[in-house]
Parts: sequence; C-alpha cells; structure tokens
Amino acid sequence: MQITARIFEIFETQDVSATFKKREFVVEHIERQYPEYIKFEFIQDKCDLLSKFQVGQDVNVDFNLKGRKWTSPQGEVKYFNTLQAWRIELAKADAPEQNDGPPMMEPPAFEESMDEEVPF
Repeated sequence: MQITARIFEIFETQDVSATFKKREFVVEHIERQYPEYIKFEFIQDKCDLLSKFQVGQDVNVDFNLKGRKWTSPQGEVKYFNTLQAWRIELAKADAPEQNDGPPMMEPPAFEESMDEEVPF
C-alpha cells in the first residue's frame, strides 16, 4: 500500500528490547476536508530511513498493514494493528510532463495521385 502525505512529527528510535527497535512518525493526510493524522513505524534497519526527512515535507510512504492477536494472562483477548512502513521518498511536485525522447516529426504529407490504381 502507499500513501502520499505531509510529515507531521518524527520520533526518536526506541529500543524495545535488546534485539528489536522501532521508530515512529506521523503524517498529515488530507483526503477530503479534514486532515487525518496517521502513525507509521519503521523497524530494525529501516529506522535510519527517517534521518534524511524533516517535518513539513510531502512524502510517499509504502507500508504493510499488520495485525496481531494477544491474550492477556487473565485470558482477555485483544487485537492490535500496525502500519509498518518499509520505504519513504519525497513526493514529486506536480510538474508538466516532459518528453525525454527525440522530438516528434510531422509525418510526410500524403500526395494522392488519381492516375495510380489501388492494388486491392
């Protein structure tokens, strides 16, 4: 999945355990009239991807929707959802399309000759 939004907040990397770390960030996404504030997380070696971004930048975020079930010691079942980002890049500003190929040439004019018969 992918979303284009503006970075609203970036948090520091958290060492959750000796072998697991995560870094969360929030984007402001305006699809209609009101903004939505959506929290994502990078995990492990992806945490450093946020280092080159700043609050206020428009970005494209590629992510996976993760969900898990957890049962407490008392037997109560809870469900958790996570938006786990795996790539982030600057969003491209709307710009007029550019043709990177050679310039298009006009096709040669077709001259009809009444003297020639059509071969079919």
